[in-house]
Amino acid sequence: MDSAAASKLFRRLDRELWVVTAGDGVRRGGLLATFVSQASIVPHLPRVLVGLAKRHHTWELVESSGAFGLHLLGEEQLDWAWRFGLSSGRDSDKLSGLATRVGASGAPLLTEAPGWLDCRVEARLDTGDRTVYLAEVVDARAPNPCPILTVKRMLQMAPADRRRILEEQLVRDGAADACAIEEWRRGGR
Repeated sequence: MDSAAASKLFRRLDRELWVVTAGDGVRRGGLLATFVSQASIVPHLPRVLVGLAKRHHTWELVESSGAFGLHLLGEEQLDWAWRFGLSSGRDSDKLSGLATRVGASGAPLLTEAPGWLDCRVEARLDTGDRTVYLAEVVDARAPNPCPILTVKRMLQMAPADRRRILEEQLVRDGAADACAIEEWRRGGR
């Protein structure tokens, strides 16, 4: 298998950045994600797929609550990429100081996000390094017309020190994910 060719293909894509939030009544948190996809073409039955690494605090919250919020980021929310992407929710409340409300699912929603989806988990798939959730969208706010923040745009806008930290985290997370995937493939399924 030519993994370099697969990597080249994926690098051509420019995924939008999402903040995933969750809470279990006592704790709340969030993380930066790109593994988010529409999972239904039926307008009155919207669904999403979201993949969350099991080592994250937010994964624990989604597991315990069965719900999460998905928030698009506008370029003006670049600082949210650092807030939700560079630290663990085990160390601090990442939603502190941001305008939030509790959604119909029970998940915390960032009311200043350009657009959001309030989601309730319908099914889970363990893939070794992460859990892929299929969720129904129970509420939504349509996006405002601002430019949506993507991975490539975030990296272009990032100060050098933040970009370096993101790249270091990507290498570290990739190594951890590789171990989990290989173990899962060997029979931990």
